[in-house]
Amino acid sequence: MPHTDTTINRRSFVLGSSLLIGAGGFTLSPAALAQQQFINVLTGGQSGVYYPMGVALSQLYNNVLPASKITVQSTKASAENLNLLQAGRGEIAFVLGDALSDAWLGNKEAGFAKPLKKLRAVAGIYPNYIQIVASAESGIKTLADLKGKRISVGAPKSGTELNARTILGAAGLPYSAFSKVEYLPFGESVELMKNRQLDVTLQSAGLGVASIRDLATSVPIVVLPIPAEIVEKINDSAYQGSVIPAKTYPGQDEDVKTIAIKNFLVSHDGVSDEAVYAMTKVMFENLPTLIAANAAAKGIKKEGAMSGTGVTFHPGALKYYKEIGLAK
Repeated sequence: MPHTDTTINRRSFVLGSSLLIGAGGFTLSPAALAQQQFINVLTGGQSGVYYPMGVALSQLYNNVLPASKITVQSTKASAENLNLLQAGRGEIAFVLGDALSDAWLGNKEAGFAKPLKKLRAVAGIYPNYIQIVASAESGIKTLADLKGKRISVGAPKSGTELNARTILGAAGLPYSAFSKVEYLPFGESVELMKNRQLDVTLQSAGLGVASIRDLATSVPIVVLPIPAEIVEKINDSAYQGSVIPAKTYPGQDEDVKTIAIKNFLVSHDGVSDEAVYAMTKVMFENLPTLIAANAAAKGIKKEGAMSGTGVTFHPGALKYYKEIGLAK
């Protein structure tokens, strides 16, 4: 899948001796601004949650980093984003917590040949919910019914696909148990389901993701429960039992048990402390803007910003957390 760069701001400014940034009155030096000419926000597929939230964030970044050129890039999500950060080809990215852990430790099976030690955590944000959705006409009602069916598990090596391997494996459903496995972004998976070319899609995303809403308004769906014993079998603190509330999607009349995995914003050690401080502060001070972009942002809480990862935090983010009493 080719990358799509959507430029949000291509303005350039002549740098003076200093620049006052935002309502917080944080001053960036000319050297810092020159260092941070570009902010590329790495997201995911355009039918997911990362992309619209990344666009909303980029607009906030424009307010506090007006001398930077802000771009938003649609990617294959977590694993690709982490490798791009390590290579210095992005400044901030959305990633899933388990993929972040794999990258930091260098889990080869997850696609990280060596530890990505340039990564720096910025903030724990909202949780992703594992949403396994079947067409009602397929007759699928439980995980056991998936054997021999046609499934899409997300883009190759994306956070969603890594989640799919883990969860389906714990349920005794390796990919070989399916009649067909497609590695497709959310939107493409939904189109195949509408055309009866797939039976089920597994999507790791915020609640109310646009792709599943689209599917549910086109064909009757069934949201499959993931029992608590699957969480126990996975035995990974990144995977927590949770619930998709009733009425999240048309035709879903009851709460559905599932698994939640925390998302993170991540940067790298080559991004200036001043820029990361400004980006962290403006996000937490403008959460209603992100919620307007996607309801999943309701799950972003200052109190949870530093929990759930062993990755070193960026000094710029730590500066903000010290100011608000979250860090010493």
